[in-house]
Amino acid sequence: MIVFPHPLDCPPDGILAFGGNLSPEVLEFTYSFGIFPWYSEGDPILWWFPNPRMVLKPHEIRISKSMRTYFNGQKFSFTLDENFNEVIQACKTINRPGQDGTWINDELMNSFLELHKRGMAHSVEVWDNGKLVGGLYGMAVGKIFFGESMFSLKPNASKFALIVLAKILHKKGYDLIDCQQETDHLASMGAKPIKASEFYAMIKENLLHSKKHKHSWSGWASLL
Repeated sequence: MIVFPHPLDCPPDGILAFGGNLSPEVLEFTYSFGIFPWYSEGDPILWWFPNPRMVLKPHEIRISKSMRTYFNGQKFSFTLDENFNEVIQACKTINRPGQDGTWINDELMNSFLELHKRGMAHSVEVWDNGKLVGGLYGMAVGKIFFGESMFSLKPNASKFALIVLAKILHKKGYDLIDCQQETDHLASMGAKPIKASEFYAMIKENLLHSKKHKHSWSGWASLL
């Protein structure tokens, strides 16, 4: 049996629990309730439920004039669920300014690879002349996509991935993209912080749809 404290009992620091493991079954359970792991390598697993919570409604994605040129001029191309392994590997190894190391260890990566095979974890891949230059991955539960990580090897590649994700999810009837932590970058693209209680209410409603949408997204690329 998988047991966690109630998310709304989380203290102000956002850390709900620690310890346990990162098996696919545990991750499916935790993400279904908006709980996610984030910690430094070598430390105990920390499980988070931050308050406030940064979220993005797919139809509210903000596309700047400079980003519109990437779509109008077809500067990048994209695929969905075709190179999940490469995306998560890039998210694991990319250098992030101000961040020492990564929380994406082998155990977490292997569990997400299994969840991808089960049709729950998904990726957006961004290409430039046949080379993978950006992307993101996360978990889809019901009508919520829980974003986990993104990377960019060329300017604006991760922004392009998020815009693609939002446009696709809006067309497929998704309600929310969970962005986890509040950042200026996400705010500039339309994400907003909401109270944990409001987010949890959305989670409870979403559980009614949690048995749906377990399949590959590779065929969805034609929607854009």
